[in-house]
Amino acid sequence: MYTFIKEYMEENADYFNEVSAYLFHHPETRFEEYKSAAFLSSECEKQGFEVERNLANIPTAFKATFGFGKPVIAFLGEYDALPGLSQTPSISKEEQVKESPDFGHGCGHNLLGTGAFAAACATKAYLKDNNLKGTVVFYGCPGEEGGSGKTFMVRDGAFEGVDAALTWHPSPGNSIMGRPTLANYQVSFRFKGVAAHAANSPHLGRSALDAVELMNVGVNYLREHIIQDARVHYAITDTGGFSPAVVQPHAEVLYLIRAPKNNQVEGIYQRICKIAEGAALMTETELEIEFMKACSNYVPNRSLERILYKNLKEVGASEPSAEEKAYAKQIWDTFSSDEQEFYLDVMNGFGYIGDGSEFEGKYLNDSISDYEESKEIFYGSTDVADVSWVLPTAQLTAATSTLGTALHTWQMTAQGLSDFANRGMLRAASAMALTGIELVTSSEKLEQVKEEHAQFEKQNPYIPPIPKDVSPSTLGGKRIY
Repeated sequence: MYTFIKEYMEENADYFNEVSAYLFHHPETRFEEYKSAAFLSSECEKQGFEVERNLANIPTAFKATFGFGKPVIAFLGEYDALPGLSQTPSISKEEQVKESPDFGHGCGHNLLGTGAFAAACATKAYLKDNNLKGTVVFYGCPGEEGGSGKTFMVRDGAFEGVDAALTWHPSPGNSIMGRPTLANYQVSFRFKGVAAHAANSPHLGRSALDAVELMNVGVNYLREHIIQDARVHYAITDTGGFSPAVVQPHAEVLYLIRAPKNNQVEGIYQRICKIAEGAALMTETELEIEFMKACSNYVPNRSLERILYKNLKEVGASEPSAEEKAYAKQIWDTFSSDEQEFYLDVMNGFGYIGDGSEFEGKYLNDSISDYEESKEIFYGSTDVADVSWVLPTAQLTAATSTLGTALHTWQMTAQGLSDFANRGMLRAASAMALTGIELVTSSEKLEQVKEEHAQFEKQNPYIPPIPKDVSPSTLGGKRIY
């Protein structure tokens, strides 16, 4: 099995590198990944998958299926980019790509989507070559960045009938991503006031911007009275205009509320809504609240993680070339002293176990981290979490960038087409494919995985955190992360 997957990845490496490059050079933001989704779904058909487009009524979501019968093994791929991160690849200075929208793959989703696709293709090839019963599904999952695309898909039943799901994420590390994450809500608060001349007739105006500012002050006081692990972020996305001589008649603030559990997020959200209502009362403005998206906390499946880790260890890490080491040093030199000092923080969130001693004198990761079943929270969020609530799910990370490279940065984008990144992508694909095949060929292991999830489900029935009447929203030209 290992030899088959190794040879398959070697023979098809150039093809998958080209797929990743296409996604990199066609960056599109959440739920507007029209070229990327069309390209990937078309490539799925060329590889022998049967494709269902417009999945869950999302134009850029799709499902590609091969095989028949049980078990059904899914691979989750993402391909959305970020605003504000257009970047020329393979250089060590910040430089926007000329004549392009200011979008870029600063989270490595060109690699993520391609790696999951490669894993699905390799698993399909093994099943076909060995005439095995089972179904391989590649899910094209849009809008992870600020959109929670998978949460919408789970809510609308897109994953029904799947036995297990696998995915990965690019980072500077090689490890199992087994830490629980934070659930979140993203909500827009819009205030409508009355315009007036700020000097001649200010008494006739009602400032929407004042309402936003008062709301933010109120929420800042709230921070003392929420649980320690909660996080509340905001961005003023509409200040109401550019003239100080006009009382601002409209203003908007976007909130992202995080906590370890869905019900904790809900509780904080309700308190923030009361603060917003108070700000509207104080300023005599009208308030509109738009619930935009949400995602649950991630639920690790330890039985599946152990299988995935075994296969990641078997695939192993490779020795970087002299050229790759030199480029990594150039990227490292662009980091601030704090970024260099706390470089392990990025990897710890992705499941790295250790003190960093193995990286002394190095700028690239050439080893596989140990694995432990950690309950320590990763203070980020992912819509993979909602998949983990409804079926057994595991994820890994593979090194695609210089040690210390933070996600959502120009440095991450710049490294997205490197040979080192491509090898990391195929390392992840190989480990996932081996795990998928193992689940198909070993009913005993699959039953262990499913039984662990069944025990969780008994105590934790899934309630979609996104209301049924909420639809996916695009950026609409705004630079929202």
